[in-house]
Amino acid sequence: MPNNRLELPIIQTGAQSSTAPEFEKIAIFGLGLIGASIAIAARSTWPTGLVIGVDDKSVLEQAMVLSAIDVASDDPVVIAEADLVILAAPARVNIRLLGELAQNLPGKAVVTDVSSTKRVITEASRNLPGRLRFVGGHPLGGAPRGGIEHARPDLFQKRPWIFTPTDETDRESVEKLQRFVTALGAEPFTLSPSEHDRVLAFLSHVPQLTASVLMHIVGEAVGESGLSLSGRGLADTTRLATSPASIWRDICLTNTDEVREALDVLISELELLREDLSTGDDLVRIFESAGKWRRLLAQKQATS
Repeated sequence: MPNNRLELPIIQTGAQSSTAPEFEKIAIFGLGLIGASIAIAARSTWPTGLVIGVDDKSVLEQAMVLSAIDVASDDPVVIAEADLVILAAPARVNIRLLGELAQNLPGKAVVTDVSSTKRVITEASRNLPGRLRFVGGHPLGGAPRGGIEHARPDLFQKRPWIFTPTDETDRESVEKLQRFVTALGAEPFTLSPSEHDRVLAFLSHVPQLTASVLMHIVGEAVGESGLSLSGRGLADTTRLATSPASIWRDICLTNTDEVREALDVLISELELLREDLSTGDDLVRIFESAGKWRRLLAQKQATS
């Protein structure tokens, strides 16, 4: 693979940290919404640090326009001196990249990822050499639309960033990553990989699948002319339906059991609702419960 290394000017925008960078040289694989937003935020926070981007040429060109990175390359050899590596590609690509890191990273480094599932990649990290210290990570700062063109430095402001250490995880690396994401405006949390995957199946994975299925059946049923009659409710409910299938396919493939269980709960409630349409008893129960939890969710978001 050709080496397209390009030096980019460092721009200083947004809030800067008065402290030295937790990591002097950061390498990011994958400059989509999350990866590019981390890059932009890190460059803004620590102008003296170095951010290395690894992706396809077309994405790197966009990253240059945005001044998101200092060094660009489609060849992973460029990460050789990084002290932090962030895997920000789709989940299964991150797992593959994890297995290739050692050959391009001869020194010590902290390695983390931003995947929406944690058990599979955490298990794969056990094959890393001891000098590469892996800490699973998941910033909950996404947006309805992905891609570098939607990246922004404030994406993680006051948003949870979950880390999933195990008993074998290096504690110092966890603490450094927690300070790193705090400086980017995020709020670090810790869960086990299994608990993360269970919770996120309900908080994120099934809501995404539900929104996509809903938009699919509505569109197929009413067509373009019917959609012209829709109100804000449908648009608000299906806001997530533009998310890319490639990312969500990887998520489902690496969290199949938990997503299936969460879908079973949803389907069970829908079946009860279907059978109850003539009386409305279950409808009242579901609506009252939904209203209670929705108000609590609104309160949580208002104070965050």
